[in-house]
Amino acid sequence: MHALASLVCFGMAILAMGGTAVYARRSSIRLDGRNWEDILSAMEPMDVDGLHCVATDYLDPQKGQISMEPEVIWHLLGGELGLRRMRNNADLLLSLAAHAAQWNTEEGAIVAERMRRDALRLRSALRQIRLGMFSQIFTGRHWVSVPFQLQEAASAYYLMRQRLLALYETSHVGLLPQLAQAI
Repeated sequence: MHALASLVCFGMAILAMGGTAVYARRSSIRLDGRNWEDILSAMEPMDVDGLHCVATDYLDPQKGQISMEPEVIWHLLGGELGLRRMRNNADLLLSLAAHAAQWNTEEGAIVAERMRRDALRLRSALRQIRLGMFSQIFTGRHWVSVPFQLQEAASAYYLMRQRLLALYETSHVGLLPQLAQAI
């Protein structure tokens, strides 16, 4: 009986990973055909000031590192809607980096890879947040790591945004104002 349960769990894990891979591939295919303006117009607005506040609190520690409460972090990031927007925008930011790589192949490829890694950290943090919230619903206990995962998600998204802006500053400065306003 125990072996059967282990086998079922293993099979479900394999199916989940396969589904995630198919979803990621389909998402990247949809973005490949878009032009720069279409990608930019698909960006969902984020509270950049709130994002900056949470990310820099995490990335650039100062005195009083425990002053930001989890509820404040949640509010600054826009709650569930803000997290969803970060996830959706991350794919668009990667696509915008791919466009910049056409103008600056060497730096563009390196920055795009760094952004891809940031996007993986973002997705991982968002999965952990969902798992923590799901656990809280069923157990009634708070999952201690959720505030840390919120900060990690904000930091990963913030780094993606900053990397993309810096790339456009060196690759196509004419598009930088329009990009900065959209993201």
